[in-house]
Amino acid sequence: MGNHTAERYFCLLGLSNNHNLQVFFFFLFLVIYLLTLIANGMIMLVVRTNPNLQNPMYFFLSHLSFLDVCYSSVTSPKMLATMITDQKTISVSGCFTQAFFILLSATTEVFVLSAMAYDRYAAICKPLRYMEIMNIAFCRKLVATAWMIGFFYALANTLPLLRLQFCGSNIIRHFSCELPTIISLSCNGTLINKMVFYICGGAVGLVSLFLTMLSYIYIISTILKINSTVGRRKTFSTCSSHLIVITLFYGMGYFRYLRPSSALSILLDQIFSI
Repeated sequence: MGNHTAERYFCLLGLSNNHNLQVFFFFLFLVIYLLTLIANGMIMLVVRTNPNLQNPMYFFLSHLSFLDVCYSSVTSPKMLATMITDQKTISVSGCFTQAFFILLSATTEVFVLSAMAYDRYAAICKPLRYMEIMNIAFCRKLVATAWMIGFFYALANTLPLLRLQFCGSNIIRHFSCELPTIISLSCNGTLINKMVFYICGGAVGLVSLFLTMLSYIYIISTILKINSTVGRRKTFSTCSSHLIVITLFYGMGYFRYLRPSSALSILLDQIFSI
């Protein structure tokens, strides 16, 4: 790393320096993490073993559950370890690896959500051709494409990190190694990293959001044509929970990464990352 004194580790400060508060947070997030593993594991098990759930909607739901387990497991174990022990450091390579899997999981998840929106479009707008359109081979291709986009997006943002030098502060005022936080600690040019992150991130976010919203425009248009109020309510109920997840995921994601900086940035970063 040139003539600079390179830091070979980062220090994760976590959520609080207060010991009693750290213990409280540890048990709180341990329970949440265990519930995440158990609930999503049960969903995957039930979908896999129940013959009545062998349809595209539950196929995507099981993959979404798997992604939720991956996404939580990337950061939660390390966060819990820093809360209960004095070991708050993470190696530079470990930090880069965590950033890679955060990007991989999040990007794959947004495209799986888009695939689920298309599934609802096919079910509501083209019910007679639903099983023909959403056959198992096509569903697998959608999921594989989501993983492929996530992998290349994560790789495109992680590889430029290898050229960065870290010769100043190595303190991350956060509980995880998210890309903007790593970039902000570099003591050499980060223009390329920022350009790749915002251009690729903007493209990925807009494309996935466009596909999702396009599906819902057709869905809502079809629902409004249903004469029966009960029929409209019943049809909309099949995709309402999906809409809530999309709103939370995109809303928190865009606010976390695209909002202007302020004095409350660190606190807001932690809140919206959680």
